This record gives sequence, structure tokens and C-alpha cells, in this order.
Amino acid sequence: MSPLIHDFLLYFLIPFNILIFAGLLYISLVRGHSENFGNDTETPVLAILPCRGIDHGMENNILSLKNQKHGDFRLLAVVDSEDDPAVAFLNEAGIEHIVSHSGNGSGKVNAIVSAIEEDHSSHKVTVIVDSDTVVSDNWLSVLIAPLRDNRVGISTTFPFFDPVGGFWSKVKMVWGYVGLGMMQSTLTRFGWGGSLAFRSELLTGKDLEFFSSYVSDDIAITKICRKYGLKIAYVPEAAPLVKSPDDFNTFIEWANRQTALSIYATRKVLSYGVLFYGATIFEFLSAIILTVIFWPFYPVLILFLPAVINAIRSSKRSGKHWKSGFLIQFMIPFVYFYNLVKGGRMKSIVWRGREYPLDRTEDP
Repeated sequence: MSPLIHDFLLYFLIPFNILIFAGLLYISLVRGHSENFGNDTETPVLAILPCRGIDHGMENNILSLKNQKHGDFRLLAVVDSEDDPAVAFLNEAGIEHIVSHSGNGSGKVNAIVSAIEEDHSSHKVTVIVDSDTVVSDNWLSVLIAPLRDNRVGISTTFPFFDPVGGFWSKVKMVWGYVGLGMMQSTLTRFGWGGSLAFRSELLTGKDLEFFSSYVSDDIAITKICRKYGLKIAYVPEAAPLVKSPDDFNTFIEWANRQTALSIYATRKVLSYGVLFYGATIFEFLSAIILTVIFWPFYPVLILFLPAVINAIRSSKRSGKHWKSGFLIQFMIPFVYFYNLVKGGRMKSIVWRGREYPLDRTEDP
């Protein structure tokens, strides 16, 4: 190695990496603290269950929603037609359902609007829940509890993707921790449409019109909530399980779509994401190169610390899959950086067999 390259690595690249290291270490260690909201078993709730096709473990999913220990709730499923395969499961479980009307939004948005209009706003709180989730019997009461505070407009949570497939289902499990990390900060928190409670008054009048023509239900509700200066509460105790049988193709399609929708909500996701994950990748690769070149200059090893901290945190979250959680965490920055680049270029998404353009960015 020439003296010039040696000096560049020693006096520029190492100090530059130490600066990146300090920033990444701070982000790795600092997280928001969740509040203890208790539970609310009395407030009347309309729980909307959009269904299209059959999800993995659907019978258990919908029974877990039906068997809630909540004093006053109406569980209303919405299907595209009576011929939908989900209808048989709903009938067997004794769950009320209606057929969605057509509209300008996505299939899920149309289903939610149909349920709201059928219910005539008779419930103070509305909940949206996906048919691929398994929840605890106190999920509903815990999820809606923060809405007792008039400053809160949305109460939400984020799932654990339970891998029931091969390697890529475990990648999805760890990929989901990106969303979990965003939930833990009030700066990046969003409403997750798989398990989302909101004040019913948010979807009335002009706001309902705005919502009814949107692609993403949770992005639209999040925008409306922020329009009124209301807070978004995060309730980890209400987190459901989502069984994940993903292979490579289904995972990549899902991850690109989720990232594209996040960027669709705000372009800051793209700019901040590229900056953060680009720095993470740069730091990790530089740590490998500098360790090889300057071995045994042991202080260089400290540059691996942010990645190791994230891997340990991932391992703890992964339960019985702790080994996969630890090892896969090292590849997630590369995967998510690809999702950001791909998602940032997508002009449309395919969602449950239908294509939707991503061409509306205005606020309500």
C-alpha cells in the first residue's frame, strides 16, 4: 500500500467513520418510551374487517377478532362479493358481513367507506383490522384506550411477523423491526392499517371524501389526523401476530410495496432512509476494510458496535428465532436500501391482484 493511501485511510477515513459511528450509535441506543394507557372496555366500537380471498390461518384470525373481551363492539366484515372465498369462513364463524360498493379508492378503502356508511357513524371509535392478523382477547380494549385523551386522534400498533416459511419469511420478520423502530419515535410514527383505531369523527364530510379516493387507508387517516394537530399513540401491548409464509418473490414484492407506500406518504422517507441506510452500509463495509488493513489495530473494531447493538436487539425481539434475528439483521440495511431505491421509482403498486397508481400526494 502506498504511503498516500495509507495516510488517507488513517487520517481521513477513520475519523470520518468515527463521526458516522457516533451518529449511528446514538440512533441505535435512543428510542422513545411507550406509555401505559391501560384499557378501555366500555367505549362503543365499530371494528371493520376488510376481506378479500383467504389469508394464512384465516379461521383462527377471524375467531380471535370475534372473541374480544370488550363490552360494546360491532365486528363488521366487508367483501367484494358474495362469491369471495372469505365468505364461507365468515359465515362459519358467525361474523356479520356486507358487500363493498365500488369507488375511486383502493379495494380496502372502498370497503372501509362502505362499512362506515352502513354503520351511520353510530360508534364513537372506529377500528380497522386486517384479516391476516391474530390478536389477543384484550387487543381491542388495549388498542382504543389512548383515545380517551382528546389530544389523540389515532391509536395504532405494529405486528410481529411470525415466520412459518423458509429463510425469506425470517427476513420479513427482521425487516418488520424497521417499522417497529419508526413507531417508537414520535417523529416517524404512522398509523398502521392492519390494526388502527381512530376517532370516528375524523372520517366525516370533506375528510371522508378525501379518504374515499385514496390508495392507502392508513396514510390517508394519518394525514387527516395530522391536519387537526392530533397525536398518534403507539400501543405495543396490542401488537398482533401475522403469520408469514413468504418466499423470495412474495417478500420482495411486499417489501417494495410497503416502502413505495411510505415514500408516497412523504418523500422524506426516501431522503432520510437513503441517508441513514447509506451511512450504515458505508460504516459497516469501511469497518471490514479498515479492520483487514490495520489489523491488529483493535480500536477499529469499535466501528462494528452499532451493527452489533442492532443485531442483539433484533435477536431479543425474535424469541425462538433469535439466531436468525441476530444474523439476518446484518443484511437488512442492504435489503432496505434496495427497497428504497426500487420503491422510490415505482409509479404504481399491485395489491391483492389489483394495480393502483401512486399519483396523489396532496393533503386533505
